[in-house]
Amino acid sequence: MKVNIGRSRLIKPIYQDNHPPKSHCIPLSVFDRVTYNQHLAVIYAYRPPTPPNITLELGLRTALGVYPEWAGRLGKDSNGNPIILLNGEGIRFVESSVDCALDKAIIFKPSSSLLRLHPSLEDVVELVQVQITRFTCGSMVVGFTAHHLVADGNSTSSFLVAWGQASRGLEISPLPFRDRTIFNPRNPPKFEFEHKGVEYVTKNLKQVYPLINCNVDNIMVHKVHYSVDFLSNLKAKTSPTYGNNNKTFSTFESIVAHLWRAINRARGLNGYETTRVRMSVDGRARLNPKVPNEYFGNLVLWAFASAKVNDLLTNPLPYAASLLHEAVVKINDNYFKSFIDFANHKVNEEDLVPNTTADTQESILWPNLEVDSWLRFPFYDLDFGKGGPHIFMPSFFPTEGMIFLVPSFIGDGSIDVFVPLFQQSLTIFKQICYSLD
Repeated sequence: MKVNIGRSRLIKPIYQDNHPPKSHCIPLSVFDRVTYNQHLAVIYAYRPPTPPNITLELGLRTALGVYPEWAGRLGKDSNGNPIILLNGEGIRFVESSVDCALDKAIIFKPSSSLLRLHPSLEDVVELVQVQITRFTCGSMVVGFTAHHLVADGNSTSSFLVAWGQASRGLEISPLPFRDRTIFNPRNPPKFEFEHKGVEYVTKNLKQVYPLINCNVDNIMVHKVHYSVDFLSNLKAKTSPTYGNNNKTFSTFESIVAHLWRAINRARGLNGYETTRVRMSVDGRARLNPKVPNEYFGNLVLWAFASAKVNDLLTNPLPYAASLLHEAVVKINDNYFKSFIDFANHKVNEEDLVPNTTADTQESILWPNLEVDSWLRFPFYDLDFGKGGPHIFMPSFFPTEGMIFLVPSFIGDGSIDVFVPLFQQSLTIFKQICYSLD
């Protein structure tokens, strides 16, 4: 698929009220600082009729007036602390075209061709980039990239919804809650949990796993579609009484438990090796008092579940689900507040750095997994006036073991899972990914 790049330019916010002074800045919170220092990209596809580019541009500029952080730049204050400078320099807006119909472009499967549908993620100063690609059939693809230090998935999806509202001439609602100074440490601080080695690690400390014939170029991304019937059967299989507890596990816990076992079986790991799953946990509803869902920024920590491979594969499915459930439950109000205290008092003192396991320099998570669930985010609500997207998906992100869960575009409650594995592991995974034995 050849993508013809047309105009590429910076577009700036349209402010409804007085715009912030160019010298104004917002300090990054402790949750912003601990997340991925990189751009992430998503892909939208729309069937005709689609609005003209000028409509999308004006809507985007209006939304940026409400979310001026995206039009700013990352920097440091006079004390060397990371900030977002609200200088209004703008975001990258690219117009492009493809000389074929959307159905002929084969963008529905995860492959490196998706990288041509959004601007590069490397060495980018703009905090948001948008590429609008037109196809001969009248279809349109929107490639969107956003810097994770500015906002998490919840906030980014809210901004996208706002872009759609503004493009339709509607008032943006709800408005973002933008105060990043609310996460104050306690006095005296209480370090109730271990955060060193979890969210933070000592500089230059990196665990290396010996791999045989595992070249990064051999990583393939496979999309698995789990139907509503499969998910229902999976939950029934996952939730029978385990141990002394009659526990019903969530769809998320059930599907991750299933994937954890299937992927490690496909990897052929040593039975005595420890495998770990990292899952993001939103703190908005877990902190007391609760933080508004409209909070704009990052407010995520991670839960870790671990097991010996042999225990994971020989025990029934509820065993894996219970490990996941117990790990997530532990990330409660006390844990979030302990992290806030630790990040404010210990990180600089002990010269620690974020333990973000899947940045652009890390392509292999073996023998571990990371699961990013987008099941509750309103990504599908991005409507420019002609209806919602035909397809929504992450861009091509071949980090072995980094899994994305996305609601299927079918809209019936089914789920698509994007699974990057080494080619030799993927062959086995495809054979067992639907097996509930």
